[in-house]
Amino acid sequence: MHYYRYSNAEVSCWYKYLLFSYNIVFWLAGVAFLAAGLWAWSEKGVLSDLTKVTGLHGLDPVVLVLVVGIVMFTLGFAGCVGALRENICLLKFFCGTIVFIFLLELAVAVMAFLFQDWVRDRVKEFFENNIKSYRDDIDLQNIIDSLQRINHCCGAQGPEDWDFNIYFDCKSESKSREKCGVPFSCCIPDPAQKVVNTQCGYDIRKKSKSQWDEHIFVKGCIHALEAWLPRNIYIVAGVFIAISLLQIFGIFLARTLISDIEAVKASNAF
Repeated sequence: MHYYRYSNAEVSCWYKYLLFSYNIVFWLAGVAFLAAGLWAWSEKGVLSDLTKVTGLHGLDPVVLVLVVGIVMFTLGFAGCVGALRENICLLKFFCGTIVFIFLLELAVAVMAFLFQDWVRDRVKEFFENNIKSYRDDIDLQNIIDSLQRINHCCGAQGPEDWDFNIYFDCKSESKSREKCGVPFSCCIPDPAQKVVNTQCGYDIRKKSKSQWDEHIFVKGCIHALEAWLPRNIYIVAGVFIAISLLQIFGIFLARTLISDIEAVKASNAF
């Protein structure tokens, strides 16, 4: 009896289907992010009026979700098809993109450590721009409220930063009821209250500064985050290491499979 040896017999099925499984998770996560982002945009009416995307001067969190979704969807698709079809071009695209993302993350971490003052100024500028757009986007509003409530902070450097928002600005000619106040997320919670008082920050900055700390958080969120980081450095480092190991594992699988495919093609050439 004569047995035939297929041309791809030397390609490791273990690495092939492990890489496929690795990427199917990427692809499904990308689909989930895209679906969530498009749903959020449809709820805000952006899909029917794309000019709303440029109308927000701060960060629209949905854009970040969509970008992450597109990247994960594209990488997952390239990795899955590349592994199943043993396509070197797709596998190299997947591997090269993961390497680029890994090096970018590493560069950002190093730059953040070496140029802390510059990073602090950029974070301050970023936070202030988002304060300006606080009432323009419900998702951005929820993120700022959560950040202030969880970290017991108010504004970038302090409560006076809310003058950057036209609705809260004390010097504005606006007749907004929130004028010279702060969002409710700046208020010190009352344990006796079971229902959140969304008007607790009204007119608070009309009082003397010595009275502010009786009603609202007076520490800026940048200072709060700077204090949070040293306390949770092991958690942050652990997350970074876990993500890095997953990326390195994906690079290893892709490079191993590429080497196998190239070896088989070279042997078949003779």
